[in-house]
Amino acid sequence: MQPTQAMDEVLTALAGQDDELDELIGGLDESGWARPSRCPDWSISDVVLHLAQTNEMTAASAERRLTEAAAAFGNPAGAKPAATVDDLAGLVYQRWRASSAAQAKALSACEPGERLPWVAGDLSALTLATTRLAEMWIHTGDVAAGLGRDPAPDGRLRPIARLAWRTLPYAFSRAGRTLAGPVALALTAPDGTIWEFRPDGPAATTVTGPALDFCLVAARRIPPSATALEARGPDGDAVLELVRTFA
Repeated sequence: MQPTQAMDEVLTALAGQDDELDELIGGLDESGWARPSRCPDWSISDVVLHLAQTNEMTAASAERRLTEAAAAFGNPAGAKPAATVDDLAGLVYQRWRASSAAQAKALSACEPGERLPWVAGDLSALTLATTRLAEMWIHTGDVAAGLGRDPAPDGRLRPIARLAWRTLPYAFSRAGRTLAGPVALALTAPDGTIWEFRPDGPAATTVTGPALDFCLVAARRIPPSATALEARGPDGDAVLELVRTFA
């Protein structure tokens, strides 16, 4: 797939993910916003505020307005969003809507290979957009779980699974470990087709199973032992332990 085509696919998927979250939260009352999400100690309001903040960071990055201080503020793993005067249901919703529109506009103006500053270092615009899609998908699931909903998986998982696959060397390096060899994926898509992600040469380790399971493991929402994933090769267990879609 050409970079421009891939960028279009990701931005379309991101817009669809925004719509899915909007359908979940658009009609919530105050008690709904206060319900606990799937994220420990985070309400639905906390999750949406966090997404608004990181959307704003993305727009700033794409528009070359992201300062070092803002990057440090943005998205420390596991950190609860700072309590602000905006942390009121209606204002959080409006802030998220505005930030999503600003993010989409800023990313669509970038070339796919353009390098943009982010928390863990510069990323291509395509990678940053895919990272945003992954986070939106993860947190939409967190909100849905808090509301007792179970969104059906769809083709938006494909770029998320590819991101997790391509960033395996980064995930291993973060853990102070090294891959023994290339990794291949053969994942069953929600429509029953197979999504294959293969290195240029022979793969040392191969992961098979449902794409949804793989993405949930990469999101750290379920343990590998609770899935139908199978990993064969010298790095099999480590891949499922370390795979991630976030910096």
